[in-house]
Amino acid sequence: MKEIYKIHAEMCKVFSNSIRLEILNLLRDKEMSVTELIHTSKLSQANISQHLSIMKSKGIVVSKRKGKMIYYKLSNPKILKAFDIIKEVLTERLEENRKILMKVKS
Repeated sequence: MKEIYKIHAEMCKVFSNSIRLEILNLLRDKEMSVTELIHTSKLSQANISQHLSIMKSKGIVVSKRKGKMIYYKLSNPKILKAFDIIKEVLTERLEENRKILMKVKS
């Protein structure tokens, strides 16, 4: 059982970086080439490639080559459920904090 916690922790490291979260969201509905990810995110190729490499090593994305282009997609759509649940919890918490601040100010 301890092994699953280790694997879980390693996978969750992907969620600890804002750039990887952005890439995860960009790959939400489709596979994208490195070039498309660079264009959409406005990040450098080195930066995108580094994060994709980490995500691939953690089993979050898979890649395939078509000619000279490499395309990435999510390895499992359930990853998005985890992403969305965490985002929902954070959004709710931010809203609660906003309400508390409004009460303090008034």
